[in-house]
Amino acid sequence: MAKDKTKAAKPVRKKKKKTLAFKNAVAGYLFISPFIIGFILFMIVPLGQSFWMSFNSVDILPGGFSLTFEGIKNYKDAFTVDAEFVPFLISEITKVLINTPATLIFSFFIALLLNQNFKGRGAVRAIFFLPVILSSGVIVGIEYNNSLLNDMKDVISETSTASNVTDVLKDILVTSESSPMSRLFEYVFDIINRVYDIAIASGIQIIMFLSALQTISPSMFEAAKIEGCTAWESFWKITFPMVSSMILVNVVYTVIDFFLKSDNQVMTKISDEVGKLNYGFSSAMAWVYFLCVIIILAIVSLIISKRVYYYE
Repeated sequence: MAKDKTKAAKPVRKKKKKTLAFKNAVAGYLFISPFIIGFILFMIVPLGQSFWMSFNSVDILPGGFSLTFEGIKNYKDAFTVDAEFVPFLISEITKVLINTPATLIFSFFIALLLNQNFKGRGAVRAIFFLPVILSSGVIVGIEYNNSLLNDMKDVISETSTASNVTDVLKDILVTSESSPMSRLFEYVFDIINRVYDIAIASGIQIIMFLSALQTISPSMFEAAKIEGCTAWESFWKITFPMVSSMILVNVVYTVIDFFLKSDNQVMTKISDEVGKLNYGFSSAMAWVYFLCVIIILAIVSLIISKRVYYYE
């Protein structure tokens, strides 16, 4: 009898298909890989040195510097000895809590307008992006040091705050400092007085919101209109959820951009201490400031990320 020479078939291993999310993640990491490499090569060592300096007294020597370990003395001095750091820190955190919502609302509103079809749309978009150019690089020094631009800003501020109509409305609406509605109106009038700074800080956010709005398929609005959905309902059911992920990005960008502004009191204070060669003390203040920024970003990201809608 012929022997059955057939062999049992070996199990075929199926190759796992890479999901779209995995491919997008790989593409994202490849896109930011130059920044990651640059951060590792050029930022890790200075950050480590700065952190170590914050626990030491730094003495400048002819050939370099020497470190004398003092523990958390520099951090204690920042909170208990220095009379300016804590008030400046509280002031800047308060400002960012006020300016961030106003900047996001303003930029989102302008992006909605610029997303409409009208003549000269490209020129209007370029005009709203000009503040980004004016507030970057060498031009930022021109803006803050130019007497003509400063005079124009003062005139705009005076004409906007000295208006009789505004003063009358403020006197009528802001009746009591303890009333919640009065505080709300006080916040609104404060935002109106800062409209110049808000417009200057909204260029990038407008572009981000505009790019998110242009990714929404028109078929969604057409289907909603056929179903009898109003424009107001379309905004809250389609537009706002579809750009919610960009809201998180803009919040993170706005917070970081505000904390790094050249007219920031805390940044100026740290720079002054560096100029006085107080490297240990300035490093301690810088790390406290950095920790505050990280905590604020973590809280904001945790709150917003739970309401972000991702469309696939």
